[in-house]
Amino acid sequence: MEDKIEFRDLKELYNRSKPALYSKLKEIRRLNFNFVTMRDIWNYLVDNVWNNKVNLELHELINDILNADNYKINDYVMEKLDKLKNNEDKKDIVNNLI
Repeated sequence: MEDKIEFRDLKELYNRSKPALYSKLKEIRRLNFNFVTMRDIWNYLVDNVWNNKVNLELHELINDILNADNYKINDYVMEKLDKLKNNEDKKDIVNNLI
């Protein structure tokens, strides 16, 4: 009989997934996508791959991490950075009007 591994919270699951995230990060960095972090990879998967799934097992998470599309992850990060930049630009415009 198989013993299921259970995690108390997302932080524990994230920490357990770090070796796979680190491996994926090294792969992404070889493509010169230098703005991507391990947390970005995790957030991409949470937002785009795991958002509608339930009862995922650790091996499924690791498989998803290792097989995630590097270019989609980079696009996700660049989109987030653009949104942050646009928000900062808007704040600067408003501050200059005051």
